[in-house]
Amino acid sequence: MKTLKDFDFTGKKTLIRCDFNISFSSEAKEENEFRIKSSIPTIKFLIEKGAKIILMSHLEDPNGKTISILPVAEKLSKFLGVEVKTAPDCIGKEAEEKISELKAGGVLLLENLRMRKEEKGNNMEFAEKLAKLGDIYINDAFSVCHRKHASVVLIPKLLPAAAGLALEKEINILSNLLENPEKPFCAIIGGAKITSKSSMIKKLLEKADNVLLGGKVANAILQVKGIYQDSMTIEENLAEKIATLDITSPKIHIPFDAIVSKDIAGKSGTREAPVGKLQKGEMILDIGPETISVFSKIIKESRSIIWAGPMGLFEEKLFEKGTKEIAGAIINNSNAYKVVGGGDTISAISRFGLLEKFDHVSTGGGAMLAFMGGEKLPGIEVLG
Repeated sequence: MKTLKDFDFTGKKTLIRCDFNISFSSEAKEENEFRIKSSIPTIKFLIEKGAKIILMSHLEDPNGKTISILPVAEKLSKFLGVEVKTAPDCIGKEAEEKISELKAGGVLLLENLRMRKEEKGNNMEFAEKLAKLGDIYINDAFSVCHRKHASVVLIPKLLPAAAGLALEKEINILSNLLENPEKPFCAIIGGAKITSKSSMIKKLLEKADNVLLGGKVANAILQVKGIYQDSMTIEENLAEKIATLDITSPKIHIPFDAIVSKDIAGKSGTREAPVGKLQKGEMILDIGPETISVFSKIIKESRSIIWAGPMGLFEEKLFEKGTKEIAGAIINNSNAYKVVGGGDTISAISRFGLLEKFDHVSTGGGAMLAFMGGEKLPGIEVLG
C-alpha cells in the first residue's frame, strides 16, 4: 500500500476522500472537532508540499437525509489557518472551474458526494467524472473503507492512489492490537449492530484474554441462550452464529445483573434485577452494579483494551451509568493502551468529556468492527 511519502505532490491536483460526516448539534462539538481534525495532518502535509487540494466527503443528518456539506468549510478553515473554498457540486463544470482557480497549497471542498446517488451505487461513470478532477487520489477516511462506494473503491483504480496519514495510522494501530497486543488483552463489545459484532467477537476470542459484552449484543446472546426474553427479532442465521458461542468460556463475560424498565424512557420506573429474573414486559437497558464491578476489575488488570459499543441506552440519563463507569475504569488504567471506536461509543465518551483520555480513537465504526473481525476492507484492498 502506497503512502504520502511515495509521491511528489508539487502542483498536483490531489483528491482526498475524508470523513466529515458530522452533526451540527452544539452538543456534539467535541465529537465534530475530532472527526474533522482527523484529516488535518494529511491536508497540512499536502499544503506544505504545494499540492492543489480537493476534499470530498459525505454527510447525512441523524435521520439519514443527505444535506449540504459546505458549512464544514468554515470549521476546516479555522483548523487549517487557510481559506477553504467550496464548489456547489462534486462533479461538473462549476467544480472544474473552481479547481482550475486553485493555486499550489489551495484547498477546495466539494459538495456532499451522496447528493449523487451514483456514489452509493458505485457507478463507474460517476467515478470517472470525479477522477477527472484530480491527478492523485488519497484515502484518509477509514470509516468508509468497508463500503463499496465510488469514491472509495473505483477512483483508486483510475488514479495513482495512496493512504493518508489518518488511514495509515488506523491500519497500523488496529493491526498491532489484533496481532501483537500487550497482555492481558481486554475487548469490550456493546451497542447494537449485532450482526457485524458477532464476527468480531469470534475473532477477538482467538486473541483476547477477556471479552466483556454489554448493550444489545449481550441482550441478543442472553435471548438466544434462553436466559432473557426480549422483543427484538434475531435472524435465524445470526441466532445460529450466537448459539455457537460458548458463554461458559472463562474468556467471555456477559452481564448477570441489569437496570431494567418497561419503557425506554424509564417513566414506568426502573429497578436492578438479575438478567434471568425479569418481570413480563421488562427490558434490559443498562448493565447492573455487580456487572460493572466485575467488568471494572478485569479492565483494571488489562494492558491492552479495545472498546466498541456502549453498555446500555446511555442517551437516557437513567441508563448511562454502565457506559460511564466502564469508560471511567478504562481511562483510570494508566498502564493500558486504550483504543475506542464506533459512532455511539464516541458520542458517549464525548458526552462524558473523556474523548482525549484514550490513546487512540478510531474514526471507524463498522469499518473497525470489520477490520477487527478479520474481514478484508475493499477501500484498503484497492490501495494495495
